[in-house]
Amino acid sequence: MDPVPSARGQWGSRLGFVLAAAGSAVGLGNIWRFPYITGENGGGAFVLIYVACTALLGLAVMWTELAIGRATQRSPVSAFKALAPGSAWKLVGYLGIVTGAGILSYYGVVAGWTVGYLVHGITGELASGDPGELFGGFVGNWQLQVTFLAVFMGITMAVVIGGVRAGIERITRILMPALLLMLVGLIANGLMQPGAAAGLAFFLRPDFSQVTGMTFVHALGQAFFSLSLGMGAMLTYGSYLPRKESVATCGAWVVVCDMAIALMAGLMIFPMLGGKPETGGPGLVFVVLTQQFQAMPGGQIVAVLFFALLAVAALTSTVSLLEVVTSSLVDEWRLRRGAAAAGAALVITILGVPSALSLGSVGWLSEIGTIGGEPAGFLDLMNFVFGNLALAVGALLLCLFVALRWTAAAAVAEISDGAPWFRRLERPFKVAILALCPLAVIALLLYLVLTGRSLG
Repeated sequence: MDPVPSARGQWGSRLGFVLAAAGSAVGLGNIWRFPYITGENGGGAFVLIYVACTALLGLAVMWTELAIGRATQRSPVSAFKALAPGSAWKLVGYLGIVTGAGILSYYGVVAGWTVGYLVHGITGELASGDPGELFGGFVGNWQLQVTFLAVFMGITMAVVIGGVRAGIERITRILMPALLLMLVGLIANGLMQPGAAAGLAFFLRPDFSQVTGMTFVHALGQAFFSLSLGMGAMLTYGSYLPRKESVATCGAWVVVCDMAIALMAGLMIFPMLGGKPETGGPGLVFVVLTQQFQAMPGGQIVAVLFFALLAVAALTSTVSLLEVVTSSLVDEWRLRRGAAAAGAALVITILGVPSALSLGSVGWLSEIGTIGGEPAGFLDLMNFVFGNLALAVGALLLCLFVALRWTAAAAVAEISDGAPWFRRLERPFKVAILALCPLAVIALLLYLVLTGRSLG
């Protein structure tokens, strides 16, 4: 391997890495995607399957991405070049960069909504009026959409320019504890609502009669999406891990934190709704829950707290997505971090404008194609291509890289370095990364391609 760039940053502590990586994994998908998919797939039974998929399959891929990053101390493209010089495997790294940029371009739009609604909550605009009309008017205003996209990308860029330790680690040390405190407060509020008992029963009581083959597909998709796998984010964060830190321990903590916050999101939302959500995505968060806030005592305070929570969750994810692109520009093109982050943020913001305009502002962008036979806007198509297909392909190629080039033995050696206990998991890890994960992701890809339907 070529020498590692001397200016490359590192995490200041294990806690700093875990908070940053967990922040990358914890995003809007945990807050609105997980409750809706849980509702659509049988409630408590889906929760058990999701936990199993995350612990058995997601963790194996998480360990692998982190191991490649720490072994090479490089960003995605450079990492694959180092482990497989002169081969086409570097294309997996390029796919990760493109996927991260593609997701960030539309995710930044949705993240901007959280800031917009936080402002509306503070000013009291959410306290009255029809939530559906409020949301439709908000997303259909292209000036607001582009403005809040730019604002959120600007905040993300500022954090990434600060670097690994002074930027990302410092901000996540503040934001992640704040997120947990807000979640606890909102859970307490939800448990005091009239329908709390019915909501908890639906979320926690398994009904296996509701389970189908698609339940497993959706659980796997949620596990990979929520853990930020298949897009190079965990590989990039792993590249900043000092050799003294254990990949096995750090990866396990990230997965535990991600699952815990997803489950806490369920404990927050299902009691407030009193059962199964009737809609998902933006409809669940910005319409249905806003109706709940309007009806409850102190609803304005709860709304402000909730949208602040969403904004924090979104920011910790957008930071990791921009870091994937930034670190690659620094490693591959030898750009300064500030120039790399600013240039990447500008280009991705421009790429995000069509998504911002596809919510009613521009007719042809709002119905540019179909997904699963239903009209879809530009943002929906971006989510399907990058947030579903590209993620799955990236995860599959990562497993194939271990099987065909790097070898499972090399992966085990890297993961167990600093964690001798991992050797006891060597056989199940190999089964997971060489057989179970590839087969499961292939099934996921077949579902996406054959049905043409997004997982969320």
